Amino acid sequence: MGQPVRDYLLTLCVTAAVTYLLTGPVRKFAIAVGAMPAIRARDVHREPTPRLGGIAMFGGLCAGLIVADHLFNLNGVFELSNEPRALLSGAALIWLIGVLDDKFEIDALIKLGGQMIAAAVMVIQGLTILWLPIPGVGTVALTQWQGTLLTVALVVITINAVNFVDGLDGLAAGMVCIASAAFFLYAYRLWYGYGIEAAAPATLFAAILMGMCLGFLPHNMHPARIFMGDSGSMLIGLVLAAGAISITGQVDPDLMQIFEGSEREATHALLPVFIPLVLPLTIIAIPAADLVLAIVRRTWNGQSPFAADRGHLHHRLLEIGHSHSRAVLIMYFWSALIAFGAVGYSVHSASSWIVFVIIASSAVGLALLLMPRFTPRAPHWANRFVPPRYRHRAAEQAPAPSPSHGEKPAPVTSGAQQGAADAQMGEEAAERAPVAVGVSGVNGATAIGARSRFPDRRSIDSSR
Repeated sequence: MGQPVRDYLLTLCVTAAVTYLLTGPVRKFAIAVGAMPAIRARDVHREPTPRLGGIAMFGGLCAGLIVADHLFNLNGVFELSNEPRALLSGAALIWLIGVLDDKFEIDALIKLGGQMIAAAVMVIQGLTILWLPIPGVGTVALTQWQGTLLTVALVVITINAVNFVDGLDGLAAGMVCIASAAFFLYAYRLWYGYGIEAAAPATLFAAILMGMCLGFLPHNMHPARIFMGDSGSMLIGLVLAAGAISITGQVDPDLMQIFEGSEREATHALLPVFIPLVLPLTIIAIPAADLVLAIVRRTWNGQSPFAADRGHLHHRLLEIGHSHSRAVLIMYFWSALIAFGAVGYSVHSASSWIVFVIIASSAVGLALLLMPRFTPRAPHWANRFVPPRYRHRAAEQAPAPSPSHGEKPAPVTSGAQQGAADAQMGEEAAERAPVAVGVSGVNGATAIGARSRFPDRRSIDSSR
């Protein structure tokens, strides 16, 4: 067990390192080619920020696959299965479409067509759903057309779910990283625990996806210096969908039949184990729910389902008073609760404490949602070790000492000098003024001169 884990860890680290090192040059390249669109009405950042972060993530994907191909415990995935090549082909196509969209803003229908073509490319090379385990019925074999349509639908839904949630700094990369971590634990359990070699590709995809997200997050956390853009969000969505397709349609449920009796009885007994298989979108339930709500909201308002607005879940969190960082952490919390809760329940379905922990964690999450303006304060002795926003104001605003005996008082300034000083203090106060609720902070230097300042926007009513 130890050796395969070390190989997966090495693949993850190499993927993360390559992604991290490539992001800096990619950022300079994006600025040079002008991949910095103007601020849109639905955006929450204040400055034009370079995109094309997906270029670095795609480089990390290629590096991870190359390293895995040369490792003793992982090269069998490439010898016994064509799924890694299918993933690379589909990822290259969807990445190219995303790069063009980040630079030229292509039409939404063209992107949808590209997503379907990328999914079809993977289907042609063997990465498709062959059967589905249905509780109470057993294993249901799918025809070629049924498997193709289901595979394409799953890829398109997952890509757009991840793309829709990419609205705050570090949100999409962090949520997908959490989902892929839970997916890795589940896939590795199938591969090592049950000895199912067909689960090895999905385990590899999850490890590489974690590396891609972890390598990009340091550059993308608030305030972000670069965005992944559609080239990154669609790429990680496709990799996540590829892992779900591999473990759903390629793993034979008969190999997991550890109960005596018919296949129908075994399938029903292993219902908790099949939860992540039959419903792979449980690991990205938050983006999927956001996607469904966005489609319903836009259709109800007479808009196109692909029309952009500021009605997503992360926008709502900002509107009710949460800061940028706290809104991202809350989304992380709910993603981890759903993903790891589903995996934990599939392993220990007979244990009632799993359900109790999930309910208790949900209560904690609801409490956090109801305290948008609560800011924790560190104790006085820790003021020098924590960021300024967590320090006690009494310690920061200590009164100035009065001049002692023998010291000269401050010189008296003229009216002109006093006016200039007041103007300078007003400018400094404007710079230190807190950002209005619903608007994130400045997104790093743009490397093209001094930071520009944009006026605060009013929140956009998504119902219009």
